[in-house]
Parts: sequence; structure tokens; C-alpha cells
Amino acid sequence: MSTLAELLARETRDGELYDTLPDGRLRCYACGHCCPLPDGAIGVCKVRFNDGGRLRVPWGYVGGVQCDPIEKKPFFHAHPGALAYSFGMLGCDLHCAYCQNWVTSQALRDSAAIAPPLGAAPEQLVSDALRLGARVLVSTYNEPLITSEWAVAVFKEAKAAGLTTGYVSNGNGTPEVLEYLRPWVDLYKVDLKSFDDRHYRQLGGRLEPVLDTIRRLQAMGFWLEIVTLLIPGFNDSPDELTRLTSFVAGVSPDIPWHVTAFHGDYKMNEPESTTAEMLLAAADIGRQSGLRHIYAGNLPGQAGDLEDTRCGTCGDTLVARYGYHIRSYRITADGRCPACGHAVPGRWSAAFDGQVTSRPFIPGSRSRLSMLRL
Repeated sequence: MSTLAELLARETRDGELYDTLPDGRLRCYACGHCCPLPDGAIGVCKVRFNDGGRLRVPWGYVGGVQCDPIEKKPFFHAHPGALAYSFGMLGCDLHCAYCQNWVTSQALRDSAAIAPPLGAAPEQLVSDALRLGARVLVSTYNEPLITSEWAVAVFKEAKAAGLTTGYVSNGNGTPEVLEYLRPWVDLYKVDLKSFDDRHYRQLGGRLEPVLDTIRRLQAMGFWLEIVTLLIPGFNDSPDELTRLTSFVAGVSPDIPWHVTAFHGDYKMNEPESTTAEMLLAAADIGRQSGLRHIYAGNLPGQAGDLEDTRCGTCGDTLVARYGYHIRSYRITADGRCPACGHAVPGRWSAAFDGQVTSRPFIPGSRSRLSMLRL
């Protein structure tokens, strides 16, 4: 019987995001590690490898699919109430001890983290999304940057069908991969995990490539939202949060910042869970840094009005939420506040068409995806 790594090595095709170095190694540009790969070597991500001078990359499968409210991604300034058909592959370029998607992201590092891959074609995923009423197709659950060739193939079909596309990512990118994605990705969520390079190195990365990616995403016209999972004792000091939010505000004060509550998961169960008071304190720091749109996540109804979208000029409530549920929607057809006429930064629909679901669900039995055999 094949191992999972052997199976996934077969589910590949020639990649595009690389150069050949003078000594014959391949320099991969899918993520900020920029691995130089001699023949036979595999990247930090565990899924991209040099096979006789060809970079082989993941292709033709998903680690799972799920339908989510777009608010779960989270995107709060992009088509509120829309259904996001979410798919991912396997593997990651980081190894966060608290990963909530570890069964897919760590499948090639942790024998307990096996998510059986499902054979898929781009047309199948898009057809499934349309059948279920999705407005958005999102690559998530593992790190999408390391499977960008596959995502672009899916997103070409999605955009031809009129769907919006998005990445839910750790942001450890490169200029090359962002240029590759720019024609095909509309929405981009970055998980800014810390503002301390030592912390990033504990997770298997570096801070600077993430900061560079955030700057580039904003400059290149992606719709960008940023999330920070607030972990007591790891990234919650006032000094670090001040530096983090000041950086985001310096890129643009209109970038939505989601500060979300931690709970023990995977290999990190020792810190206490984040409280609503901790989220409110972090939000105050963000406001002092100049951010105009701050949200608290993972504690529905417990963090005041920090689930609602308000006008950055007059403060009027434009979208009221409870968790992922849209309670009211008042943004005009041209994306403005009805009270003062100020344009609200984001990607808005001409009208609120209701909400397909306020909870995640797995697509039904009519899905044509089937499990790949080891």
C-alpha cells in the first residue's frame, strides 16, 4: 500500500512558480521560504519537489470541501451573507502548534493528521459551488500559496462562471506568486500571527515576508482583510499589539482587522482561552493606532458591537451581525453609508440577497468527488 506522501507525489503536474539556478537547482517562489531544490529534494511545504529538473506541484485533488458563510473566512467587507464554497489541498509551509486545520495542513508531518484526499477537477468544484448557490470560491484549510497553480486553474473556471474568488492564507508570499495570482484572486485574508520575528520562527517562518506580502496585496488592488488570533502570553502584549496595528494602519487605516479569540487546539492547550475583555482591550489599541474597522471574533455576542460594520465617517451601523448571522444590512447599491453618503471600503453587492446559511455545512451526496486510494 502506498503512503500518503507517495500518493500525493503522483497527484502532481509541472509547476510554473520557479526559476532554474546556475547550479541546476530549482528556486521555488510559491512561498516566502523560496526553497532552492536540488534534484530529488522536497520543499519545506512537503508537497512541491524537484523531479529530474522539473518542479512538480499538487494537482487534481482536494483535502476536503465545505460551504461556509463568507463571514467565517472571515471577510466582513465582501458580499456579506454570501455562501463561500471552500476547498483546500494538503500541506503547509508553517507548523503552528495551535493550528485549527491541522488535519489538512500537517498531513505530511503528523501521522495523526490524515485527511483522505478527494479526486477533483476544476469544473467539478465550480459546478458544485454553483449548484449550492455559492457566490464565492475560496482556497483555504491548508496554505493556498503552496498550491497556487491548482488554485489558479480552479479560479479561471470560477471567474468564467461569474464567481468571486479568495485566498485564506498565512501571507508568507513572494512578489512572484502575488503577480501570478493577481488576475485570478479577488479577496485575500492574511493571518498576521504576531509582530515578533522570534514568534514567527517558532512557527516555521519569518515576519518580514508576511509584512511585505501585506504591503504588496494592498498596493496591487486585492481586497485585503487581516486576522490576528489573540493568544494569551504569545502575542497579546500591549507593545506588540501597538506595533502590529500601527503597521496595518500605516498600510491603510481602511483594512479590516479581525482580532479573534484563541482556544486550545492541536498541540497548544496550555494558554488560557482569550476572553471578551482581552478582545476589547486589543480593539482599543487598534483604534488608538488609527484603524477604522475592527472586529472581534469567536465569541458571538460577547464583545459589544465589534461584530458590526460601522461607517468610518459617521459611525452609523451598516451591517449588524451575531456570529456569522447577518441581522441587518443598510449599505447602498453603490457601496455607501445611507446616513452620510461616505463610500465604505470593500466589495459590495448591488443589493443584499439574503443569507444562504449562517453555519458551515458539507456539500450533499450529489457531489461527484471521490476518495483517492492509497
